[in-house]
Amino acid sequence: MTAYGHSAGESIECLSIAIQLKKEESKHPVDQYGNVAYRVGFKIGGGIDQDPSCAPFKYPDQVNGLDFTLLTHERAVKYIKKYAVLDMLVARPGLPALH
Repeated sequence: MTAYGHSAGESIECLSIAIQLKKEESKHPVDQYGNVAYRVGFKIGGGIDQDPSCAPFKYPDQVNGLDFTLLTHERAVKYIKKYAVLDMLVARPGLPALH
């Protein structure tokens, strides 16, 4: 089993795509506060505190069970940096409808 109870290769009907991101430790494994530092490998744009037209891509809709559609940009960045593994649910236009 992987993120959200779905095994790779099995069919799934949903309105979101489940993605599990496992981060790498950065070249500097400890940050200035003594916390383990992980490399995320992507950037996010936007947030409820910013103009939505400035973001070329939307946030993941949910990360580790937290609704990202209601977060400020700063809070989302801090949350993403905090965890070594991110279980994300991402909804996008064009996903097939549930039957």
